[in-house]
Parts: sequence; structure tokens; C-alpha cells
Amino acid sequence: MISGVLAMQGAFHKHKLVMESLGCKTLEVRTIDELLSVDCLIIPGGESTVMVKLLSENNMMDPLKSRILDGMPVFGTCAGMILMSREISRMNQDSLGVMDIMVERNAYGRQLESFETEFEVSGIPGEPFHGIFIRAPKIVSTGRMVQVLAELDSVPVLVRQGNMLASSFHPELSGDSRIHQFFASMVK
Repeated sequence: MISGVLAMQGAFHKHKLVMESLGCKTLEVRTIDELLSVDCLIIPGGESTVMVKLLSENNMMDPLKSRILDGMPVFGTCAGMILMSREISRMNQDSLGVMDIMVERNAYGRQLESFETEFEVSGIPGEPFHGIFIRAPKIVSTGRMVQVLAELDSVPVLVRQGNMLASSFHPELSGDSRIHQFFASMVK
């Protein structure tokens, strides 16, 4: 298995390190050829509007969307989740529109309101997961095919829809690789 991490902008390096620690060969993805050579992809946190701009400038929006719709496993964290969403609340911003969720950017507050907390994750045994929320988006609504795997104050923070996984938080910063392991297990 070759895992990919979208490496155009954002916090991609930590994801790469976590996947490599799990024994996955991991490629930083910046071109269409690199996108076509990976079995799965992580879209990291960062700035979603900049990611859309860079993907568009590099003619990668449609190929990325096609790979996801064709079944390539993808994991979006924070800005990556925004990029995957079908709709961004109160914003006129492009997205891939592949996951049936509506999100609100920076819904938990600005940088100063960033926080860490513990929560249970369905399907991942062991102690509660330590979530790190940095200018995190909030999932406002989910479609009927979206499975909620974790909630914080009754709001979904980790969701799955078929080959797609998305989180409001940054699991790559937690020192706990269980969610990345879960994602790796989604790759056939």
C-alpha cells in the first residue's frame, strides 16, 4: 500500500510521519501523477481556500474528486474536511463536494480559542481519544449515509461515509495513531 498526503499547503508532514510509523510507504502528493500513484490520500489541516486555489491552479480538483468518487479512501482533517464537504455554511467557497456533510469554518473559535479534550470513538477500542481542535470547523449537518464515529457535546467531530473519513480535529498531533490505523484499515 502506498498512502499519500496532499502536500500543497498545510500540516501534511505530521500525517506522513504517523503513516510511516504504521509501516505504510507514504508519498507527498503535489501532482496528478503522484495522485494517481497512491492507494489512499490524507487531506491535512491548513487553509482550505488556499488548498482549493492550489488544486485548481494545478488542475487537480477534478482528478482528485474522480479518484474519491471511484472509491479511493480519503481522510480529511480540519481544512481537509472542509474541502471534502458538500457545503460550507455561510460561505461562498468551492469544495470537492464529495462527502454529504455541511460544515462551518472556524466554528469553535479563532486561534486563541483552540482547545484539547477527550472523547470516545466508535469502533476504536481503548481509552478515550485526545482531540486537538485548532480553528476547527464544525459539522452542521450530515446526510443519511454518513456514520458519526465521535461526538463532542452532541456535535459530530469524526464521520465516515463509505471510503471517506473526516475529522474536525487534528489526530496527527495527538501522539495516538489509532485513527490513522483505522483509516489504513479502510484501504483494500
